[in-house]
Amino acid sequence: MPPHDILLHLDAYPEATSTEAIDQAVRFVGTIGGDLSAIAVEVHIQPPNNRLANHLIGLSNMALEEERKSREFCAAALGTFTSRAREAGVFGEAIHVRADLYAVAACVAERSRTRDLCIVPVASQLDGKRAVVEAVVFGSGRPVLTFCPGTADLPVAGPDSVVLAWDGSRTAARAMADAMPILRKAREVTVLTVTNDKASTRAGLGHDVVRHLGVHGINAMAEEIERDDRRIGVVFSDYIVANRPGLFVMGAYGHSRAREFVLGGATEYMLHHVPVSMLLSH
Repeated sequence: MPPHDILLHLDAYPEATSTEAIDQAVRFVGTIGGDLSAIAVEVHIQPPNNRLANHLIGLSNMALEEERKSREFCAAALGTFTSRAREAGVFGEAIHVRADLYAVAACVAERSRTRDLCIVPVASQLDGKRAVVEAVVFGSGRPVLTFCPGTADLPVAGPDSVVLAWDGSRTAARAMADAMPILRKAREVTVLTVTNDKASTRAGLGHDVVRHLGVHGINAMAEEIERDDRRIGVVFSDYIVANRPGLFVMGAYGHSRAREFVLGGATEYMLHHVPVSMLLSH
């Protein structure tokens, strides 16, 4: 069944999420079905407790001004979202919350736990919303769909082609299950295995995935490519550039260290290059 309850993260600091990103998310949900809610987090900025600096440059007033901007960005983005989503018939709710500047990602991850899917647009390779993507993937137990308007657009008319990265792992299986409603909408699905990457990625690994997808009415084909001496993330990126799928689905790897997630090589590379819209699941 399709993901009925979808959450869109709208950035509110230091810049607001673009109208184009909102439009793409609304049109995408209109295609796959479901209700779309949006969350915008107004930031609380606590300036350092430095009386001299506050006297000389007005740190407290600067913090208050930045908070005011964030509050206005929230209102504007949620207003645009509400208008577009109601017009498209996919409106769920508009959520305006406030959190410490460094707790925004954790706040979005917490709200995502009671949703079927979280959509997180990013603006550039240096965009801070990658922290939100990572927090949702590893902290919510739910999948995240990320895209970059103008560079890696969402397939707003439905994904014409989808590539599922398959290495036989539990994480890849979870990503496949989470992506199933979207895979059903695709005209073409490719199960991609990179051989000579690790012991589990043997030849023929994707054939049983093709069988399983076929049981669910999804026509898929298996494809294998050699890793050679390239990093696995580079292999994926090169394949995407050459084949231009509408969506790339992969399991996200990472492990916890000092309360932070250290990303696996492929996950880190793909998040910092975003050559196509991606569905990530852990």
